[in-house]
Amino acid sequence: MKTSPFKGRNTLTRRRMLGAALAVGAAAPLSLSGAAWAAPVTAPAAPAGPARLTLPQPTGPHPVGTVALHLLDASRPDPVAGPGRHRELMASVWYPAGHVDGHAPAPWMADGALRAFLTDTGFTIDPALGPLTSGHVGAPVHRSGHRLPVVVYSHGAHSHRADHTVMVQELASHGYVVVTVDHTYDAFTEFPDGRVLVPLRGGEHPMGPKDFAADIRFLLDCVEDLAAGRNPDADRRPLPAGLLHALDPHRIGMFGWSKGGTATALTMLADQRVRAGLSLDGPMQPTITADLDRPFMMMTAEFTRADQPDVAEFWPHLRGWRLNVQADGAVHSSYGDNQVLIPQAAKILGMTDEQLKAWIGTLDPARAVRIQQAYPPAFFDLHLRHHDGHLLDGPSRAFPEVKFLP
Repeated sequence: MKTSPFKGRNTLTRRRMLGAALAVGAAAPLSLSGAAWAAPVTAPAAPAGPARLTLPQPTGPHPVGTVALHLLDASRPDPVAGPGRHRELMASVWYPAGHVDGHAPAPWMADGALRAFLTDTGFTIDPALGPLTSGHVGAPVHRSGHRLPVVVYSHGAHSHRADHTVMVQELASHGYVVVTVDHTYDAFTEFPDGRVLVPLRGGEHPMGPKDFAADIRFLLDCVEDLAAGRNPDADRRPLPAGLLHALDPHRIGMFGWSKGGTATALTMLADQRVRAGLSLDGPMQPTITADLDRPFMMMTAEFTRADQPDVAEFWPHLRGWRLNVQADGAVHSSYGDNQVLIPQAAKILGMTDEQLKAWIGTLDPARAVRIQQAYPPAFFDLHLRHHDGHLLDGPSRAFPEVKFLP
């Protein structure tokens, strides 16, 4: 495949950008320094083998375990699948592990879902080049002597449940159980029987934020099942040791990106089980006009109160604890894995600094990682654990790029 420098935001979508990174990964290492671009004069460069994209390690005291769940909501017919069929979802549970010996690290996406993702971007390559996570499949749950707080996650439009793995595994390393879900028909997802579904764009069955919220409310039922010692997996596959009875159904938070941020607000308005919500640049469309009396935090970038009427109208309906922060130079995807993965692609493709900024903004990727690893845990620690590290009290010298918006 011939590669060329990108010309601007209209050349490829951000998803195509990631596909390009994976596609050329078989021909160039991901860790090239500036000096490595020139071949030695005295000898030809040795051919490079495949190289994976990488994600940062979480900073918490616990190793991380994970397990996938196949879920079936018998209360909701699936008009897309046909008569007699009900809504199916793939989810993942991330948790603090007791140990990870003998448990392989989980891939960022399942093989079939990643292949579909790459096909959608226009690049069909070996999915083995996708990143590995810090989650170890099936590792036993850390036995703490008390139940663990829970956070559920909702992704953005045309995305997948792995899109914010940096945040997810960070929370798990600090003692949270995090449950992520693919919103079927608006996600790249793979089921245990090998079926791979991709986002449906347009058509007669569009997936809106209310549909996402309905998925999450069913996911909350599954959280209660796990807490009560019931296995919600539709195939009754075995769960990791210690997962049953480990979750605390009375300490549940939620976060979501983009459409998932809107779904977070809608879920909280409809379901008292979610005690605190975090929106990552949610557009709050359609306009949300009901009052919400529980803690809610917004990390904004492009969908700001200054620029987006729906976000501005939503803000005064937050009648409980509320906070709006914004990192200088952030764009819509800056609070997610793209901020880590796209710069790796830039090194491979020879992008200029200006071309990279068009994709990820001017927020330094390493600083973006620290923000992702600091602010969401601080929010959920405050409102689910009642541990106040004071990071959310106001501007911090440790994070000068994070502004507190009045």
